Amino acid sequence: MILKCAIVDDEPLALQLLETYVQKTPFLQLVGRYSNALQAQKGIQQQPVDLLFTDIQMPDFDGLELAKILPETTRVVFTTAFSRYAVDSYRVNAVDYLLKPFSYDDFLAAANKALMLANLQTCTASEHADADTLIVKSERKLVRINLDKLLYVEAMRDYMKLVLDGDEDMPVFSLMSLKTLMEQLPADRFMRVHRSFAVQLSKVRVVENGHIVFGKVHIPIGDMYKTAFFEAWGR
Repeated sequence: MILKCAIVDDEPLALQLLETYVQKTPFLQLVGRYSNALQAQKGIQQQPVDLLFTDIQMPDFDGLELAKILPETTRVVFTTAFSRYAVDSYRVNAVDYLLKPFSYDDFLAAANKALMLANLQTCTASEHADADTLIVKSERKLVRINLDKLLYVEAMRDYMKLVLDGDEDMPVFSLMSLKTLMEQLPADRFMRVHRSFAVQLSKVRVVENGHIVFGKVHIPIGDMYKTAFFEAWGR
């Protein structure tokens, strides 16, 4: 498997080192090279990637903020000189966290981890293409959720709130990120519509004033998701 990747760093020497490391790695294909997070966001919208290597502390818009708005299929490896960001990096489901200065061996280990996850996801998707259930860990229990009943999901700090049709007052809470959950849901049925929300498209009946309406719940549609949502919903 070849992983398309992009690199982001506001330090030219660090950016050049990342490019050198990528070129030495047979399963990585560099498709984007950016000196700040805003450039990377625009570039990745036009040219999606499987893996992003990004610095964290950058002017105006940092790597953590960038990671939160990336497509669900983009995995992230943070490269930074500051260890204090380690906990925050795992809250956005980073593949790895490389503390500068790091060697090629460290870089390769992180890239291999991303490759392993990509291969695992491909195998899982193939094996469970017809699955109509999702199993999540909730407190100390495993809960099987019928996907046909899943209305929407909401990110609440480190937890996900899964709301079922007919059981709106009894949501399921699971310790995971929205990005991780979206990787387990069928992409043709579920769509992220906001930094904190994803919905099952077939369950959406009413959209009012830029919000998806499920009874008394009004879910905002983020600006960056509007076009894709209305196109998919229309189909």
